Amino acid sequence: MGRIITFAQQKGGSGKTTMAAHLAVALRRQGASVALLDVDPQGSLGEWFERREAWAGERGPDLSFRTASGWGARREARGLARDHDLVVVDTPPKSDSESRPAVEAADLVCVPVQPTPVDLWATRPTLEMVLKQGVRSLIIVNRAVGRAALTGEMLEAIRELGHPAAGVVIGSRVGFAASMGHGLTVMETAPGGKAALEIAALAEEVMKQATT
Repeated sequence: MGRIITFAQQKGGSGKTTMAAHLAVALRRQGASVALLDVDPQGSLGEWFERREAWAGERGPDLSFRTASGWGARREARGLARDHDLVVVDTPPKSDSESRPAVEAADLVCVPVQPTPVDLWATRPTLEMVLKQGVRSLIIVNRAVGRAALTGEMLEAIRELGHPAAGVVIGSRVGFAASMGHGLTVMETAPGGKAALEIAALAEEVMKQATT
């Protein structure tokens, strides 16, 4: 069985879908077979994948893709895990009931959060849900404006949440959103840039967390 990595965050605007797509591509580049599962009714990940298919052309996409809703997410994720090394699941914001089945199925739940007090406060319900399901979690600081964003106060607030945090911090860079619009990631549009290096490092950390 492959490992299931679920992205969950009830607060909108955390960059969850963008990070899920980027992580999936980065993990594929590390040699794993990867499937994406979109549980968000907004379908943003599906739109991105359709553009990626068009970009791939005759050679075909490098990822598998499925959609599911509600309790079907758990069954679909586990089914994909039988045929892939890793399954990356994107869940909707503001919906405990829609996200819970994907969280239950996960080997690791990644929780992206922007480094502001308001975002950290709003993350608590997501972390409480994860804790209730007995699943391992990893907080990922996203959209940080340079290292200055991670002040001592912010670092202490993250520690107070009581969940592990990734050592890799993802910066706030326009390249992430720009690449998504074309069905790509920064690994294709700026492979030598800081954003691509951050995602590659994060993928290594997430892989280690999910498989140990």
